[in-house]
Amino acid sequence: MNLTPAGYSLLGLTALVGGLTAVVVFAVLRFLAAARDTRHDRHGGGADTALLSAALQEAVTTLKAQERATAARADASERLSGEIITSLTAGLLVAGMHGEVRILNPAGLRMLNLPESLNPEAYRRSLHEQPLLDVIDECLRDRRSMVRREVVLPAAAPGQRMTHLGVSVSPLVDPQGDPQGAICLFTDLTAVKDLEEQLRLKESLATVGELTAGIAHEFRNGLATIHGYGKLLDLKELPPPYRRYVEGIRAETESLSQVVTNFLNFANPAQLTLTDVDLGAICERAAADIGADVRALGGDVRVVGAFGVIEGDEVLLRQAISNLLRNAVDACGTAPQPPDISIRGEVDAAARMLRITVADNGPGVAPALRERIFQPFFTTRRNGTGLGLALVQKIVVFHNGRVAVAAAPHGGASFQVTLPLAR
Repeated sequence: MNLTPAGYSLLGLTALVGGLTAVVVFAVLRFLAAARDTRHDRHGGGADTALLSAALQEAVTTLKAQERATAARADASERLSGEIITSLTAGLLVAGMHGEVRILNPAGLRMLNLPESLNPEAYRRSLHEQPLLDVIDECLRDRRSMVRREVVLPAAAPGQRMTHLGVSVSPLVDPQGDPQGAICLFTDLTAVKDLEEQLRLKESLATVGELTAGIAHEFRNGLATIHGYGKLLDLKELPPPYRRYVEGIRAETESLSQVVTNFLNFANPAQLTLTDVDLGAICERAAADIGADVRALGGDVRVVGAFGVIEGDEVLLRQAISNLLRNAVDACGTAPQPPDISIRGEVDAAARMLRITVADNGPGVAPALRERIFQPFFTTRRNGTGLGLALVQKIVVFHNGRVAVAAAPHGGASFQVTLPLAR
């Protein structure tokens, strides 16, 4: 087939157009493929980002939960430590390396007579003169433990008793063994000391009683003989100048017989007939018995306060209160002013104790004599036997109580009797 030049030109133009069309189609296809790949890559990257974000969020949530749990455990541990420290019946004191007080629990505050509202920085100043700090300072200085050391605290106020503490102190160290201070545990041994004193008094009173009983019986035999011969003498048959001598012999023997009777009463073992005794009624009756004597001197006797019921011997307890009142009347007899005697009751429900205070406005008891005034046969009166207050102490001690003397608030003497309440 023969083509003209025009045919060749048309054929070439057709081939050229076809090639260009193929190139354009190819380019369009590549462009579409690239676009599809780009969209695919974009969708895949978003999923990965979402997964990473979710993982990070979960990790943050877990960390926050762990943080809250750790804080809760720390709070619970701190709260438990505080409850343990607060609930301890023993005193707890934690001191730093320079003796500064870091912790002092409520029981320790009560034993040391410190207010709970006191600032911790002020504890050291408040305890400055107390021997408890001397033990802690010794532990800090020597860096050694001290176990069961006994410390005596002075009375917080006049008329109050000293406090006996049993103290154990140990160095406080960190996990590396470096010293950080001292930890001190102390307990109140005053009740134990009181019990020991009561036992000692009971043994002493029993020994003195046996000795007194033997002497009193010997005196009673001799006095009975003298008194009997004195009664045989008929005063009417005697010359008038001699009658007063015989009367004097009779009076002295009767007086000495009464003294011997007092000795024997003191020497007799305390055989208690225990019943529930209302101490208020006892004090009212004892006050009524001496009321006439006090009013005859122009004075008054009062019974005030709250009383309770104790388990004891009513007869002996009435004798003890009567002896205290009689002692007060005798003391006021030498004073220029009319006697003012009071019996005050106070119930300590927490300690289950009853305190009875017999106070007067007499001359009082000198501090140097207060330790001896309850000793048998010790007296400051010319005609006294020294057994009245000794018998009071014996009765109170055998009722598991104690008696002490101090100065009354408005002058005179104040006798304090402490007895356990009935259960």
